[in-house]
Amino acid sequence: MRTIALLLHEDVVLSTVSGALDMFYHVNRYYEANGRPHPFKVNLVGVADTNTLLHFPERYVQYQCLSQASRPDLIIAPAWYGTPAETLPKHQQLQQWMRQQYQQGTEVASLCSGSYFLAEAGILDGKCCTSHWYDMPDLKSRYPNVDFMADRVITDIDGVYTSGGAFSSLNLVLYMIEKFCGREIGIWASKMFSLDIDRVQQSHFAIFHGQRTHNDELILKAQAFIEASFGEPLSVEQLAEHTNMSKRNFIRRFKSATQNTPLEYLQRVKIESAKKALEKSEENIATLMYDAGYNDIKTFRNVFKKYTGLTPQDYRRKYRRMA
Repeated sequence: MRTIALLLHEDVVLSTVSGALDMFYHVNRYYEANGRPHPFKVNLVGVADTNTLLHFPERYVQYQCLSQASRPDLIIAPAWYGTPAETLPKHQQLQQWMRQQYQQGTEVASLCSGSYFLAEAGILDGKCCTSHWYDMPDLKSRYPNVDFMADRVITDIDGVYTSGGAFSSLNLVLYMIEKFCGREIGIWASKMFSLDIDRVQQSHFAIFHGQRTHNDELILKAQAFIEASFGEPLSVEQLAEHTNMSKRNFIRRFKSATQNTPLEYLQRVKIESAKKALEKSEENIATLMYDAGYNDIKTFRNVFKKYTGLTPQDYRRKYRRMA
């Protein structure tokens, strides 16, 4: 039996806790119905002496404060509400406990923004991980020693598991069920919870908002110029000239401020425009391609798939139909 500790605190997104609990609970019931011992023992673990946040049948789940919690096999940090500046300092005890347990051999996982807890604990340094696509600019800025992969739904390295944003985090729970219980149980759980067992990307969910949290006025000027003129032929030389900088200095400052090269930023603005057009318009893809500033359908298709994980046709089928 594998013991799992789900962190519980006043800022937690309860749906990420209850969703994971529900999946582990039903796998246990499946084993029980087939005369087999439960594969999981799940505890809620927090700093408070008692749990007043989430009610559950004590037969299946117990609450433990940190002083009571013995070393689990796996700790899961759920998503949370609030801003990093307000929320993260409040829960340093949980972060330190995770670090201590990880150093002693416990595996750790994060659901959605729970990756902040792992990063604060220093567990993610030098590792690849993922999180909610919306948090990526802030995460990359705060934790430069971590390799954040915005397009991934799941990462698994050195006993550290991370998941993509919001309800895609349940794909990580499904992944761990398959890893710990085998492919057959993973397929059963996939069908039971209507989750795609082989889903690996979340990039088509991402909405690109220009990275403007920096204070470099000249780069902000260049970003505004790109966003106003992306449908026209633009070169890095033109952008550098627009800001009265040398090309080399402009590229260096742009990458430092936005974590993108000027060309990457231009491509992302173009693709975001194309995505919105595909969602709202029935115009043919060639027309939308020209409006986004591309002249070659193969190039447009390759760049679109690079940033969304889907072809333009597949993206339109997925989101135009839903609209």
